[in-house]
Amino acid sequence: MEQQFQKLKEYLSMDTEISFEEFEAYYKDVIGYLQQNYQEMDQPALIKARYITSIVAANAYDRARRKGPQHKKYRKMAEKCEFWSEAIKYRLLKEGLTEAQLEEAEQKLSEAV
Repeated sequence: MEQQFQKLKEYLSMDTEISFEEFEAYYKDVIGYLQQNYQEMDQPALIKARYITSIVAANAYDRARRKGPQHKKYRKMAEKCEFWSEAIKYRLLKEGLTEAQLEEAEQKLSEAV
């Protein structure tokens, strides 16, 4: 998840918007990583994954609202990322993390960007 986090930091510091193709490739990389490694991920990796999926979902929803040729694809990406974000949150809370601890950890990640 560290590689995906570093790439997200790069994207968030850009002044221009990435293309649909690059957005989709990043999305597929994140989702593919989660599908392969979710069960073995530790808390710090899960927190990064939740942060990443939340950011990607928000950006995809924003792009879906523009009604361009890809708006349906963006909406589906947003929904899938939102699903993963909620699944990760559920697992972290089940493993003993509190909502406040999760918010604090995500805030620290946000400050690192």
